[in-house]
Amino acid sequence: MAIPFISMAQDWHVGAFLGISNYSGDLVEQKVDLKYTRPALGILVRKDFNRYFSLRGAITYGVAAGADSTNAKTDLRQRNLSFRSRMIEFALIGELNFLDIDEKGFTPYVFAGIAGFGFDPQAKDQSGNWVRLRRLGTEGQGLPQYPDRLPYDMFTVSIPFGVGFKAILSDRWTLGFELGLRPTITDYLDDVSKTYVDQNTLLAYRGQASIDMAYRGDEVSGKLTPGTYPVDGTIRGSDKHKDWYGFTGFTITYRLGNGGNPWGRVNATRCPRF
Repeated sequence: MAIPFISMAQDWHVGAFLGISNYSGDLVEQKVDLKYTRPALGILVRKDFNRYFSLRGAITYGVAAGADSTNAKTDLRQRNLSFRSRMIEFALIGELNFLDIDEKGFTPYVFAGIAGFGFDPQAKDQSGNWVRLRRLGTEGQGLPQYPDRLPYDMFTVSIPFGVGFKAILSDRWTLGFELGLRPTITDYLDDVSKTYVDQNTLLAYRGQASIDMAYRGDEVSGKLTPGTYPVDGTIRGSDKHKDWYGFTGFTITYRLGNGGNPWGRVNATRCPRF
């Protein structure tokens, strides 16, 4: 009579994630720019529904970052924008194993799910202080002159998906490695999306700090000639594609319950196989 309850407990795992975060958007030269790799970490709970399908809930912290200063294109270095955005993600993800991990001891897998994440784009001013960008409305968000530009939400949705590999270390522990991407429904992870707005309007409604952070081309040095604030409607970013981010790294999980399933031997507490 106790076997079903013991088996149920063994289908639950708790664990942690340790890896890196990356970003894809207007302020990196490539789809994934490794120069702006940042650390990521998280915690997770996983439920095995059978030998091939699992569902996990996870909370993961990471950082998105990018800067025009490392871009090969002169016009983008001249724009001179930069940012970082600390993110915290709450995800529900399904995992599909290719092999019976309890029998083989290892398996590759694919995963996909849904996530909500919070972010907060910031940039350093000329004094080296981090400035929160959303409240400055650098692209005219919330101004009556630009009714189509509403303040963007700092909590929104992404779609996690990717591939991984995991192996049983003992009757309790499982080690995994995975690469995951997250397309989002926002284009403001980096606070850059559309065009510059009128400088005087921005000054009147948002103040000098907004102008200073909307255009940084007057701060360049070296071979680049400092510029002046662009006219209203000049392209600042591209809203054709939404921003992405990704988490890559290791997972370590601990199986709950009494007893386990060491190195692929069928555990006696699980349902018999015919």
